[in-house]
Amino acid sequence: MPHRLVLPLALIASLALVAEAAWSQQVASESAPRSDRDYQFDTTISRSVLENYLDRSVTMAYFLVTGDTEGNREYLYRDDDVRLIQNIGAKFIGRAVYRWNGEARLVDDSFWQEATRLIEQVHADDDEVIFQGCLFETVSPEVNQVPIPAWVFEEFDLPVEQRNFSYEAMLNPQGRMVGHWGRSSVPDITQLETQLWFYYLAGAYIDLGCEALHLGQVDLIGMADPEYRTWATLVARIRAYAKLHARRHLVLLDAHVPQGGMVVDGVSLLDFNSFPLRIKEVPDKPQQAVLEVGFLDSIFKRSKGCQTPSGWSCDSLPYLVEFDNYGPGPQPNVADTNSAFVWGWDEISWYAQQPEPYRKQWLTYAHDWVRRTDANGHLQMPVSRLITCPNQTDSSYRANTKSSRCPIGYSQEETIKALWLGE
Repeated sequence: MPHRLVLPLALIASLALVAEAAWSQQVASESAPRSDRDYQFDTTISRSVLENYLDRSVTMAYFLVTGDTEGNREYLYRDDDVRLIQNIGAKFIGRAVYRWNGEARLVDDSFWQEATRLIEQVHADDDEVIFQGCLFETVSPEVNQVPIPAWVFEEFDLPVEQRNFSYEAMLNPQGRMVGHWGRSSVPDITQLETQLWFYYLAGAYIDLGCEALHLGQVDLIGMADPEYRTWATLVARIRAYAKLHARRHLVLLDAHVPQGGMVVDGVSLLDFNSFPLRIKEVPDKPQQAVLEVGFLDSIFKRSKGCQTPSGWSCDSLPYLVEFDNYGPGPQPNVADTNSAFVWGWDEISWYAQQPEPYRKQWLTYAHDWVRRTDANGHLQMPVSRLITCPNQTDSSYRANTKSSRCPIGYSQEETIKALWLGE
């Protein structure tokens, strides 16, 4: 009878680490979807280059942020996130840096230093990658702790003074949307203080290295600006700042547009539109769901035609659809096709709860359905997003391949890579 080789536990552990390191090196060396697609632009962007970026877009919330907006939570596994970006060939990192309230963090140098380090780390491998910052439809009293830089006053021809932003001055005078988020409110774009605030955020993110900005729910912020006239003036200021300070003299702007766009006098204020997927339950098939043109306020085949900020015209502006998150619904796991909640959950929380085979199947279905249904639409792949369903993954959905480098991964990384390679 042959002798059985018994290895010490320490040696077994060591061999396991070696094997995993070899696997990681193999994954990194396999060909990512880096074809001869054109990603070059300066000052303006062509439709083909824009859509090349949208085709390689991921939602990667808080990638550039070391903690949450309150500074209470750490976002770990950054090295594996960098590896993922390189592995799948992502070119547009959506929602990479922002704060949802917690404005006081913006005066912390570490907030900006860690973001700068990560941008440089990714750009060392691929300097064409675009990072997106977000302005968003919320402001809290913490904004009172943020000093207003001189360059903000100067842009608006105001006397330079030493003062902080004022929360109260950003609110709608009639009380609309005040306290809309509990302890925070929707800022009113027609208030000068709100314009100063958004201009500051935009400039700070552009200086950081962001080449895209998401403006959030612009109709909420524009509660008193239904024709987007005030928005148009602010957007022009942001674009002028980007022309002088952005890496390639351009910042790509988008927003959630329930009306199908932000078009003023035939010209879009945005470079592309964006909206939630608006996933529809299949009531007689528990937890299953589909996409459908015309379901609720979905954007499919509704993106408005316009002249773009870069000068070219289109019958329908290119757009992104994403797995949105907005908290749990009132009836978890109950189908209601009159609600935006998917089986009682926000979109990414519903998705995160599905079995791994169905997650992969559904992502493939969504990618193919959008491309087949509306040539102007592009699916933003879910890579990192907060979830509100029961979970053991630090309240995060992560597409990363599950390993010791990212033990909370949901393992859709290779599905995304395969879909992009298949294009």
